[in-house]
Amino acid sequence: MVTLVTGGAGFIGSHLVEELLSQGREVVVLDDLSTGKIENLPESDNLTFIEGSITDRELLVNLFDSYRFDTVFHLAAIASVFKSVEEPVETHRVNFDGTLYLLEEAKRAGVNKFVFASSAAVYGDLPELPKREDMPVKPLTPYGVDKYASERYVVNSFSLYGLKATALRFFNVYGERQDPSSPYSGVISIFINRTIRYLNGEKISIDIYGDGKQTRDFIYVKDVVNAILIAENDERTNREVFNVGTGKETSLLQIIETLKEIAGSVPPVRFLPPREGDIKHSVADIRKLKQLGFSPSYTLKEGLERTFNWEKAKT
Repeated sequence: MVTLVTGGAGFIGSHLVEELLSQGREVVVLDDLSTGKIENLPESDNLTFIEGSITDRELLVNLFDSYRFDTVFHLAAIASVFKSVEEPVETHRVNFDGTLYLLEEAKRAGVNKFVFASSAAVYGDLPELPKREDMPVKPLTPYGVDKYASERYVVNSFSLYGLKATALRFFNVYGERQDPSSPYSGVISIFINRTIRYLNGEKISIDIYGDGKQTRDFIYVKDVVNAILIAENDERTNREVFNVGTGKETSLLQIIETLKEIAGSVPPVRFLPPREGDIKHSVADIRKLKQLGFSPSYTLKEGLERTFNWEKAKT
């Protein structure tokens, strides 16, 4: 049996691929390299890389005809909320149409399990905390709308077609290989990148939009991979949606303080006006996933330290 990982050359996808290969599994990665990088992938005789888009239906048909996939991990997406607002049609093609095309092929090929990477963006700015899977949703952007619509198609595929499928709502994932070059990447990757540049003598600041007291649920990428594999292997995940986070709120100011403990020094902080539409607080209720045995293995400091050391070793 072979495992397909879409978006496998990306940040989270490459960590998943690494773990699957360590288990001796045969993996096919499909990635258009729009944000992923081939160098993110390890060298392995059990790994096949195919450059292409999930919107290419002919490619998908040929791919599913060529391999007998047991599991499909669907992580490919245009992850920029900003781009979804600026280019809603293009992002819809990838984030929704691409998901539907994959589901069609998975159904046709008799895939055993389909695991979809959704997002906490589906909750929008609803004030109730923590965010529970059974609470109302209010996606505010095309990105959030497409993720939620895709979720519905994914989980309903079980009752409609018998395709075992699960959707995972990722909260704020951080870790090695997260690209800090985009202004829309995770704040932790940006903070760490700027700190290293500051330690190397560059005159630079850490920019915070607002007062820095806004909170998020930051989860280390290795813990996310663990949650993904639980979703694959536990029959109770079929037709279900799960939050993937730590269940703990952390402010941006706390991130900076922890980073200072690790690095010894951080750049001066520059406070800028809040960005319109930014959510003040977000944290996951992870009791549902915990019932399946999930528990984050890394503290925030441990995850930050691993990420910082990896980024520093590159310079």
